[in-house]
Amino acid sequence: MNRRDALSRVALILGGTVAGAHVFLEGCQPGDKKTSAATTFTEKDTAYLDEIADTIIPTTDTPGAKAAGVGAFMTVMVNDCYDENDQKIFHEGMKLLNDAGKKKFGKSFMEIDPSARKELLTEIDKEAKEYMANKKQDEPRHYFRMMKELTLLGYFTSEIGATQALRYMAVPGKYEGCIPYKKGDRAWAT
Repeated sequence: MNRRDALSRVALILGGTVAGAHVFLEGCQPGDKKTSAATTFTEKDTAYLDEIADTIIPTTDTPGAKAAGVGAFMTVMVNDCYDENDQKIFHEGMKLLNDAGKKKFGKSFMEIDPSARKELLTEIDKEAKEYMANKKQDEPRHYFRMMKELTLLGYFTSEIGATQALRYMAVPGKYEGCIPYKKGDRAWAT
């Protein structure tokens, strides 16, 4: 089973409640999305997306988003599941985020230290929340919202996210409808 099939099944099981579920609701049919040469990703882009994702979900007592390969996941999802307009917004957003780093710290996102990256992404996240709260129906989504959704989706559907950040029990297993919850327990991946 490939990752796309697994994600589709997870979304169906959870009723589309996964972060970024709009991808599944819109569908990810082969051939109906076009990727132009201007919207393809390079290895540098993947490394850049890994750093963004790792700033959103850093390594703590569990591995972070970079260890889960979320940057590569984002490139596949944007190329395969986003329409041309959303692909363009995502790529422009990568440039805008880098420009914001240069404006605020005089360096590109990849050159600034982790605390500055966190500060920058926190500001952009606040901007994205305000934009999404005030946007009209026909206006596009904010680029950082797309990045954040893909980071969460990629991380928590990866082996690292499901087995180390969440509690995991291999399926098939027996059904237990009532399992005691202790304060501070991690959520279940299965």
